[in-house]
Amino acid sequence: MTKTVFIDGGAGTTGLEIADRLSGRPDLSILTLPDDRRKDAAARAEAINDADFVILCLPDDAAREAVSLIANDRTRVVDASTAHRTAENWVYGFAELEPNQQAKVAAARFVSNPGCYPTGFLALVRPLVRAGIIPADFPVTVNAASGYSGGGKAMIAEYETATHRAFRPYGLSLAHKHAPEMQRHSGLAHAPIFAPSVVDTYRGMVVEVPLPLYALPGAPSLDRVADTLAQAYADSRIVTFSDETVAAVNIEENAGTDRMTLRVCGNAATVQLRLIATLDNLGKGAGGAAVQNLNIMAGLDPTAGLVL
Repeated sequence: MTKTVFIDGGAGTTGLEIADRLSGRPDLSILTLPDDRRKDAAARAEAINDADFVILCLPDDAAREAVSLIANDRTRVVDASTAHRTAENWVYGFAELEPNQQAKVAAARFVSNPGCYPTGFLALVRPLVRAGIIPADFPVTVNAASGYSGGGKAMIAEYETATHRAFRPYGLSLAHKHAPEMQRHSGLAHAPIFAPSVVDTYRGMVVEVPLPLYALPGAPSLDRVADTLAQAYADSRIVTFSDETVAAVNIEENAGTDRMTLRVCGNAATVQLRLIATLDNLGKGAGGAAVQNLNIMAGLDPTAGLVL
């Protein structure tokens, strides 16, 4: 049976990415509003309540308002905003996060789509916290760089019309909106020190967590860390662990796809390592993840419409 989907905020960067992945699919019917009614509350409310599934690509307050417009007990929601990522009664939509997470997403009515940076961070850190390799109270640092499309239309216009900036650190107040989500879903007692940056490429992302193994309980080996991550994602077609030895990692490695690649790079002599995730900030970091969650909730192939 064909499912109906309404993308609220479909004209934004993430909304357009999602629409592209859903276009031409015979198992889904996309509800749309004419341009002059996209911000009409009554028209939006009608579309939201007519749809089997709603994907919210809105600012946080607008996403909360959209949820309040639901006047039935059947419309199901994937929220791509930050609004509900740590909220009670919402399932976190990172299907690979826990062994039973996909089942939770499948059964949920309300699913919060993960942030792009947290997706890479959690993929690297959560299995190690779960295995006891990283203690919950360990001080964790995460360094990350994203393509400028992660900043939405305003930043895209800035980078494509003004003087380019090759590398721009931001979030210097250490109060980035992704930090609570990283702490909550990793199982850490404290938020990580999060050092994000924007680079002069349209799409792509590198997320890195450096670890001094000698400071962890029992000084775990590189092999133990690598084996833990490899086993955590052994059954995934989207998140993969690479044991290939590389001299460098390209931020655009997974650009234009919906996959994520994880690596453990380190030095046994110094007992140090660097956990590295590469993904597309608009793919597995946003639109691709939303479509994956929609597929799971609708009982479809989780990878339908995705580029892997």
